[in-house]
Amino acid sequence: MSTSDPSEAEVTARGWARAILAQHHGSQIFQTSTMGALLDGVYEGDVTVRELLRHGDFGLGTFNRLDGEMLVNDGVCYQLRGDGSAAVAGLDELTPFAAVTWFRPDRTIDVTAPHHRAALKLRIDEALESTNLMVAVRITGDFSMIRTRAVTEQHPPYRPFIEATQDQEELTLVDISGTLAGFRMPDYYEQSISKAGYHAHFIDADHRHGGHTIDYQLVRGTIEIGVLSELHLSLQRTPQFLAAELNQADLDSQIRQTEGD
Repeated sequence: MSTSDPSEAEVTARGWARAILAQHHGSQIFQTSTMGALLDGVYEGDVTVRELLRHGDFGLGTFNRLDGEMLVNDGVCYQLRGDGSAAVAGLDELTPFAAVTWFRPDRTIDVTAPHHRAALKLRIDEALESTNLMVAVRITGDFSMIRTRAVTEQHPPYRPFIEATQDQEELTLVDISGTLAGFRMPDYYEQSISKAGYHAHFIDADHRHGGHTIDYQLVRGTIEIGVLSELHLSLQRTPQFLAAELNQADLDSQIRQTEGD
């Protein structure tokens, strides 16, 4: 696994490739596997980071064996581990669940006064023409406080996700700059596919710390919003996925407990 950020030439080359592909898939989310599979303990996928980045330059997810949270921003995939550390993920790393898109903001909102998590989500909702579509959200700025967590690597036999997240480690960062990246899915969204509402991961400006966001307060910054209308769902054909129990009755409750809502 590489521990350094890509060079300027690599970023430029990726930018050209992203621009070409975005012309065809600018309003689409590409998702591998489902939230229901993750909740059932399907922690080994068959999609590499390299393949994932062919479908988008922005998004989130996790890694095989739940070895950290995933954040994709500007075409770079970061691995945010249980100890709060962040590093560029290897292109051959595999993911059991991830969602990415080509990030093309429709609008920008400048935030000049402190906003807590709930107030910021309300402000984004009010800026949307409709909450019936999917939305990619990137918030970049200064935070007086941000609380994150990351799941720790699991080993077979795998426990259900709600049990695995009991081992998660939480980290509180204060007076820090960085980026929140994630999605807002419609409230009617089928929870077995993905999480309805907001889901975001954080990485600091130095790309050294991050995780799944639990709580935060933005002091000042910029919100970028990209509205999306298409979902490409790619299902696994792994033995673990084929044998999973995906029609669970209490998915909403499980998601709320595991996501910190």
